[in-house]
Amino acid sequence: MSGTLRPRHLALSLGALLLVLVGGCGREPRTGIVLDFWAMGTEGEQVQHLVSRFERAHPNIRVRIQQIPWSAAHEKLLTAFAGDTLPDIFQLGNTWVPEFVALHALRPLESALQRSAVLTAGDFFSGILATNRVDGRLWALPWYVDTRLLYYRSDLLAEAGYTAMPDIWAAWLEALGRLRDQGRGERYAIFLPVRDWTAPVIFAMGLGATLLRDDDRYGAFRAPEFRRAFALWVDLFRSGLAPVRSQSETAGLYRAFGEGRFAMFLSGPWSMRELDRRLPEDLRDAWAAAPIPAPAPGRPSVSLAGGASLAVSATTDHADAAWALVEFLLAPEQQLAFYHLTGDLPSHRGAWTRSRLHEDPRAAAFWVQLQHVRPTPRIPEWERIADKIAQYGEATVRGRLDVDEALERLDRDVDAILEKRRWLLDRTRASGGGAR
Repeated sequence: MSGTLRPRHLALSLGALLLVLVGGCGREPRTGIVLDFWAMGTEGEQVQHLVSRFERAHPNIRVRIQQIPWSAAHEKLLTAFAGDTLPDIFQLGNTWVPEFVALHALRPLESALQRSAVLTAGDFFSGILATNRVDGRLWALPWYVDTRLLYYRSDLLAEAGYTAMPDIWAAWLEALGRLRDQGRGERYAIFLPVRDWTAPVIFAMGLGATLLRDDDRYGAFRAPEFRRAFALWVDLFRSGLAPVRSQSETAGLYRAFGEGRFAMFLSGPWSMRELDRRLPEDLRDAWAAAPIPAPAPGRPSVSLAGGASLAVSATTDHADAAWALVEFLLAPEQQLAFYHLTGDLPSHRGAWTRSRLHEDPRAAAFWVQLQHVRPTPRIPEWERIADKIAQYGEATVRGRLDVDEALERLDRDVDAILEKRRWLLDRTRASGGGAR
């Protein structure tokens, strides 16, 4: 980390120095193993508190942490790969995993997990763990989890005649209409960013949409399931339930929510702390969170499998030590400590149940939703495809395209993005290498 240390950080740093001096007595760090660990954003800052525990338990291993801003992380990792300077262990957004698998940058972790006396595959939410599997092999493990659900003003919903969030689309849309009408032109029912891919994809997943077809070779956005979901999302704006605003106008999200300018919004777990921090005292108990409504009775509520994972470099000279650090950070005790440090939800299910976090009135909604999450297509091109969904979604909301025209263009552009993938798969099959 760089920059001037504030008094609190100075005190922590002096304390950490004393721990190193005391723990290092009688040993020479230079003769042991040094692990390089890259972590992003707040996680990179806070994980040091846990790593100090790891080093005390493993006196022959020292961990050098490099904190990287999320905005620069992807490019920095790719640059390190190109220069053969990847760290031993690093944090990955789970949608990045397929890309780094394609680069042969990751060490598979299946056998290490099977041998572990600390972790099992069943410790993790199955939909989240699936984001780390590519071509049937496990390449990373979830460090913390993320999904999207609905935050809502429970007091405003009660005024509209509801004691709880409706759990079926039809009833939810009716409630949105009542909230809009109740506001008499001064309130929208829900806030959604106009340029966004997550909401239409979540709705589509609830209907069983595959997003891609033919072994992920072509877009499937004109399929009935995605078309219905996309049209629903567009209609939220066209019917006046959601405001049509640019990305730059979303900065005051929590303030507007507190002022009642909209009654609901879609977000991840970070918003729990933000609302507690930003809302006035008299509104601290006036909001709640709920899973995504299901399309119909008998269908599950589905949302995105998100979060970040820990991966081990394919070229590390310290694979066993790197695995020991992964195993340590994913154990329930460390998962809970990390949750209290960062607010990131634990990936280990045992951390939830042992602490009774799954019974917390607000976190419980995430516990329920995390049982029903789906990964996006596990291909390196997904980030570019997601951007195209957002691009055509915005164009449709703003009236520049109709739904069918937008989805036709989306499929065309996605097919072009996947052209190289089709060529590689066809070449692999022709050489007898199998489907992938």
